[in-house]
Amino acid sequence: MTQEPRYFNRELSWLEFMRRVMVQADNDANPLLERAKFLAIVSDILDEFFQVRVAGLEEQVAAGVRGSSIDGLSAAEQLSQIRVVVDELYKQQSKVFRKKLQPLLEGAGIRIVLWKQLDASDRDDLDEVFLHQLFPVLTPLAVDPGHPFPYISNLSLSLAVAVRDPESGSSRFARVKVPQILPRFIPLPDGERFVPIEQVIAAHLDELFPGMEILHTQPFRLTRNADFEVEEDEAEDLLEAIQSELGRRRFGRVVRLEVERNIDRDVLALLTRELGVDERQVYRISGLLGLGSLMGLDQLDRPEHKWEQFPPVVPRRLETADSSMFETITQAPLLVHHPYESFPGSTAEFIRRASTDPQVLAIKQTLYRTSSVSSIAEALIEAATSGKQVVALVELKARFDEARNIEWARAFEKAGVHVVYGLAGLKTHAKISLVVRQEDDRIVRYVHIGTGNYNEHTARLYEDVGIFTKDPDVGADVGDLFNLLTGFSRQKAYRKLVVAPVEMRFRMLELIRRETQASDGHIVAKMNALVDVEIIDALYEASKAGTRVDLIVRGICCLRPGVKGLSENITVRSIVGRFLEHSRIYRFGRPERGFEYYIGSADMMPRNLDRRVEVLMPVEDEVLRDRLEEILDLSRADDHLSWLLQPDGSYKRRGPKNDIDAQQALMTRTLERAHLDR
Repeated sequence: MTQEPRYFNRELSWLEFMRRVMVQADNDANPLLERAKFLAIVSDILDEFFQVRVAGLEEQVAAGVRGSSIDGLSAAEQLSQIRVVVDELYKQQSKVFRKKLQPLLEGAGIRIVLWKQLDASDRDDLDEVFLHQLFPVLTPLAVDPGHPFPYISNLSLSLAVAVRDPESGSSRFARVKVPQILPRFIPLPDGERFVPIEQVIAAHLDELFPGMEILHTQPFRLTRNADFEVEEDEAEDLLEAIQSELGRRRFGRVVRLEVERNIDRDVLALLTRELGVDERQVYRISGLLGLGSLMGLDQLDRPEHKWEQFPPVVPRRLETADSSMFETITQAPLLVHHPYESFPGSTAEFIRRASTDPQVLAIKQTLYRTSSVSSIAEALIEAATSGKQVVALVELKARFDEARNIEWARAFEKAGVHVVYGLAGLKTHAKISLVVRQEDDRIVRYVHIGTGNYNEHTARLYEDVGIFTKDPDVGADVGDLFNLLTGFSRQKAYRKLVVAPVEMRFRMLELIRRETQASDGHIVAKMNALVDVEIIDALYEASKAGTRVDLIVRGICCLRPGVKGLSENITVRSIVGRFLEHSRIYRFGRPERGFEYYIGSADMMPRNLDRRVEVLMPVEDEVLRDRLEEILDLSRADDHLSWLLQPDGSYKRRGPKNDIDAQQALMTRTLERAHLDR
């Protein structure tokens, strides 16, 4: 009998997360348009998965790399298993959409209809739409001896068109790109029916190829390798180097070709030949391609089919304070929990107040993923314009946000902000803000440390925590860290903060081993991913010693729980619900001998521990600890949104026991807390 691997495969574990998201789309208890959004999220996650993870495996195969993953699979074996799971996901996605969501959408007066289902009047309406809105931006590209096969951009939806010249009898191939700038679904005048844009274009190909006979029209969509590395040591200007690589990303190798299941054989043969695609990279799909476009339905004004809007609460100490925000933090540190508590009313307000406060001398800020409209970025510009010393560490290497970060970096530089890009070879992922303020005859530091990005948009969707403090040791540590990031430093130790890649791995292993040696050891950890083998092995040793380990891991988990003699004292649960669980909270100890709590930006992955600048902050204030304990307690008690990881790698819904929906409970408690404290 073959022994099960000690670890789960990272890529297959990520696909298991996609299954859990898919179940939310299939869940009748969720509002209809939210279910459509979950289906779109699956498509978006798959897009990124292929652009980065599958692309990396393809590169390994092409380069003849002989190494294996932590579960012993070669790159080729992983690609083979990924193919099987993704095929299943596509089938499930198509089934959920066609068999369940589409009929329900029609019942709600939101119909996605095909061209063949339209009457003459509807077609006349769309004739006008095509003529005035679509035709001017379409460009048919022929393929013949005088026209080479056209470049096809990443994630673009296209029509493969086979035409025949009635005079010569010769057949030709052409490609028509579906403009990404236009909405995927074209509304009919009644406002209830929507026609896929590619069907409208396909019905009017005679306008694009006048005098030609249309033989076949087939939609297809391709995905390219979008991962890249910049040789920072060789780059004279990192910003320009990133921009150059962004241009190259458009021309990455094709790693996936999505086509309709009934695609014409000759058309498919031409596409695979010209794109250099193997049969294993072709995915035949029943129904519409690119269901990520269902996200557009969220723009419909149909509140009865969405979750009831939750009004993020301004933390009551900030809302009711007669003094300034800085005096409030001086009185006691403050914890905020997004999206339950308002990001604009707390974190963004902290930077805004600092930008206008005459006593503030300097603001230092890390920015990893920014939003296109950012009040924090605008406040930093205002502060610099008014003469304050402002430093913005903009992480240009934040994947898929490079272009936006470059735009902000240039706007900062123009306003006089000191812009830095971090350390060569390391991404700066830490979420830290430092405000330096003159108070009487002293210089004091105020700090915000969080688990999520300084991004107003995602702060409404991602669950994160952040802490404001005036702790002098934390302030000094953050000051030292910014000096490391902006200047020259070989600092190896900090007063309170745990910083990667300097000491975080060592400290986390030390804390795990301390609980392993204790007779009553207990570890509770909430994170997005658990991949690091050394951390996993330490948790296995803890389990074998009798230490209880409760893990809340939203996405990838390579640890195999519940295995006798290895991990029977470890449980792993994943919470998937309305908000994306994103906070990282680590707790070690027991009430009798005390707890240690940490929050910060780091998951337990090799990249976080060894190849990124990350920060974990110890939480010492009892009120803040109680708030963290509330989050951990509800996460472990949840039986509505929780999935339990099984020893075979599958996930099972936790059976009803406590009747607790952690996210709903946190919404309720936040509102109650705000009401009672007023």
